[in-house]
Amino acid sequence: MQKYAIVVAGGSGTRMKSELPKQFIKLAGKPILMHTLEAFHFDDIQIILVLPESQIPYWKELVDEHQFKIPHNIIAGGEQRFHSVKNGLSSIKADDGLVAIHDGVRPLIKRQIISESFEQAERAGNAIASIQLKDSIRSITPHANRQEDRTNFRLIQTPQAFKIQLIKRAFEQEYTPSFTDDASVLEQAGHSINLIEGDYKNIKITTPEDLLVAETLLKA
Repeated sequence: MQKYAIVVAGGSGTRMKSELPKQFIKLAGKPILMHTLEAFHFDDIQIILVLPESQIPYWKELVDEHQFKIPHNIIAGGEQRFHSVKNGLSSIKADDGLVAIHDGVRPLIKRQIISESFEQAERAGNAIASIQLKDSIRSITPHANRQEDRTNFRLIQTPQAFKIQLIKRAFEQEYTPSFTDDASVLEQAGHSINLIEGDYKNIKITTPEDLLVAETLLKA
């Protein structure tokens, strides 16, 4: 079965306190995004990189500068992450196969989890990486707050893998702000979500502190 990976990288450097978009900031000597694409470099996976159109020329400069050889197709993104993923899906002409959708700034994803996400998606239609909460949590209302049982909650990560036909149909819906990830789009279309075990090291790099943690994890 044909496999695709859509890597979405549309962030800015605002929370990173950098003028450079966070996906281009160097981690262990090369842009974060290159680490992410390397993780998805399997013989049977076609990589689709979705970037803001204005950032594509700079990415191509980085590819040349670092002599980056991982094959990938580049697609222009949209206004929101939803629209960027939709553009990536539209570039896949086949309706049969599997696609994993991943945040470009999660460079520490384990290849084992990528493989498992595809295997589970082939069996169940979708596979969403998630991890258990470590901290206590409280729900907040305008006038109060209360403790919640953290075992009833999971933190959601990427990759999120799907049968192509299912997720393409789900993305035919109109965008709403509640679509914070691809699983929420599929769920709104009436499908059950299947969770698989993610990894605490699979962090999303959005702040300077995250970058320090990622550097430490890579060295370890």
